[in-house]
This record gives sequence, C-alpha cells and structure tokens, in this order.
Amino acid sequence: MTKRIQAKHKLDRRMGQNIWGRPKSPVNKREYGPGQHGQRRKGKLSDFGVQLRAKQKLKGYYANISEKQFHGIYEEAIRQKGDSGANLIGLLERRLDALVYRAKFVPTIFAARQFVNHGHVKVNGRRVTIPSFRLKAGDLVEVKEASKQLALVLEATQLPERDVPEYIEADLSKMTARLTRVPSMNEVPYPVHMEPHLVVEYYSR
Repeated sequence: MTKRIQAKHKLDRRMGQNIWGRPKSPVNKREYGPGQHGQRRKGKLSDFGVQLRAKQKLKGYYANISEKQFHGIYEEAIRQKGDSGANLIGLLERRLDALVYRAKFVPTIFAARQFVNHGHVKVNGRRVTIPSFRLKAGDLVEVKEASKQLALVLEATQLPERDVPEYIEADLSKMTARLTRVPSMNEVPYPVHMEPHLVVEYYSR
C-alpha cells in the first residue's frame, strides 16, 4: 500500500476530524487515532504541535502533497504581497488537481491527481498531465471526450455531499470548468476549519 493511500485511510483518524467530509470516513466510526496507542488520552499539544498538526492537515487535504512541494508553495506564498496564509490557500486552489476535484469531475482529491496524471484533462485545449499545474484566472479545464463516460466521472457528478464553489464556473453537461478568480480563504469549501496562518508560523520558526 502506498504512502498516499495509507494517508487517505488514516489521516482522518490521526487528526480526529473528517477532513474531506466523506460519509464513509473512518472517523465516523472510531474517533480515536489509528494504531495500538490510538486510544491513549492525549496531552495538551505544544505550540509547535498545534502548528505541525495544522500543516499536516492542510497538506494532507490536497492529496498529501510531498513535503518538498508543499514547502515550495509556502516559499512562493511569502514572496507574494499580502497575507501569506491567504496566498498559500490561493496557490493550492490554483492547482489543476484541486480544480478537477472542486468541479466534481472525480469523487476525491486523490482520484483527481490520478485522473490528471493519466491524461484525461485538457487546459485551454491542450492535454496536461501534471497535477500541480498552476492555473490562471480564466483558464478553461475540460475532460477529454473519450473520458466523459468513465464510471469514476459519472459517479462524481452525482455526489450530493459537496457543491461546486462560486469561483469556478462548471458545466457538467459538457464537463468543462473555468477558474473565474483566485478565491479568498472564506470562499474555499473546507469541511473542517483550516489554519493556514499556523502553517506560516510553522515554517517561519
């Protein structure tokens, strides 16, 4: 089992939260953490522990991005003008796999990464196979014609537990989506509370 698949099954329980809002999340059945020590009473987290937890939760939400890649996004966020935490969220939401997931082309963010990798997606008419591809406002993303009838895609469009956010114009009949603008923090539909300012504090120690 790969690291990312393990993360998908265990991250919810490790964090004690249903971070993707999935009906079948293991945290719905067992609130304590995974492993033989999961039921031990937890002590109060230090400031470092709180920051680390916030970082692991945000990094895990986006299909468990590698530490090197996530730190690179942080570095870019602090170079931009304005609030670094808001910049971090904006950069994460501009990833191609994030938009594919938000537009409901696939059921999970992990599936979005694989969907892009396998060449099912075009950006402005050109096939892109890099999940971390950085979108700009106005870019048009579409599912390839041959991929529109895949069972994964048909399942995702029927999911009742999440809606397409307002900063994405999606046409599920044509399987197209356009990023209309870079979203602000409060526009991003996280099922749980994310704390990007703590991520900035973690890396700026």
